[in-house]
Amino acid sequence: MGIFHKEETHESRSSSMSYALRWKQLNIRQVALVGVLTIAVIIIILIWLYGQQNKQISLVIDGNVQSVETREDSVADLLDEQAINLHPKDTLSRPLGSVLTDGDRVVIVRAVPVKVSVDGETKTTFTTKEKVKDVLDELGVTLNQDDKVTPALDRKLDADAGITIVRVSKHLVQTEEAVPFSVVKTSDKELLKGTTKVVQPGSEGMVIHNIEKTYEDGIFVTKRWLGKEVSKEAQPKVVAVGTKEPTAVLSASISRSANTVNIGGNATKNGVSFKYKKVLKNVTLTAYSSEQEGIGTRTASGTRVTEGRTIAVDKSVVPLGWWVYIEGIGFRKAEDTGGAIKGNKMDVYYDSLKTAKNFGRKKGRTVYVIGPTKPELN
Repeated sequence: MGIFHKEETHESRSSSMSYALRWKQLNIRQVALVGVLTIAVIIIILIWLYGQQNKQISLVIDGNVQSVETREDSVADLLDEQAINLHPKDTLSRPLGSVLTDGDRVVIVRAVPVKVSVDGETKTTFTTKEKVKDVLDELGVTLNQDDKVTPALDRKLDADAGITIVRVSKHLVQTEEAVPFSVVKTSDKELLKGTTKVVQPGSEGMVIHNIEKTYEDGIFVTKRWLGKEVSKEAQPKVVAVGTKEPTAVLSASISRSANTVNIGGNATKNGVSFKYKKVLKNVTLTAYSSEQEGIGTRTASGTRVTEGRTIAVDKSVVPLGWWVYIEGIGFRKAEDTGGAIKGNKMDVYYDSLKTAKNFGRKKGRTVYVIGPTKPELN
């Protein structure tokens, strides 16, 4: 019996070769993958080893520089290691999570408290800004053109300094002032000398004053006159003055009172000629001022007290609105009354209380009662 040998065919040799190739390719990929993983692990280990080395870091806090040695990897870990706590408003030159390397510089600027007083409130804020303007911008405080800021906007904040803002507002107001009319006199040869006749009544004008009032935090502090404008022109009073010589002698009579002479006559005082209704003898003069307590600036006749014009009289002796001539004093107008002003007594007005007191009491004066029209130089 012979040995039977299996015949080797072409197909069997081809299958063996394909299997060998597939096995080789599969193992090459596995070897390459293992190599890559090995290299990655080595790199990670090297990085870790590098990171574990001591690093010199410059730590700057509010300008003070210190060199620290650390093995920490991040800024946050470094601050924890150095027991440094950050305020929410502090500034840090690098993110907390950034990686540290040897020679790095970490800068911290501490926020400081600043008191800001504005609009009736005082608040404390923390900031790293140096100038007043930057702090206000950070807080969103809006300033008007006239507002006062202390310290100035371009100033640097000092330690423990505060910022005060005073709100300033300006308002334009207008006041009216009456302008007295002038008196124009003309000669009239048909009128007796010493008599007058109103040809045209005068009318007051009106002036508007523009005034700027300034308020600080709602409180009035000052005012400033800006100018004036005429809203109504004053119309002059035209008076005809008689120049005709009288043909008869005026009669005179003495009243029952020894202090009053009822006489219709003419007189010339201080270069002014006038006709008077009567003469008051032995008149006592005193003085008063609006600076006295209880004395206002309005007279009994509704006018404003005016030095050089206003006197207080007994209106049963001198009618309100009439002009008089007082020996040693001059022309005055009866515009006011007083509880103590009775009979032949008159009170002369002065703006200054000191002047009024120095006036004292003057007795035995003669007063010419003229009438409602003030005599003027012809």
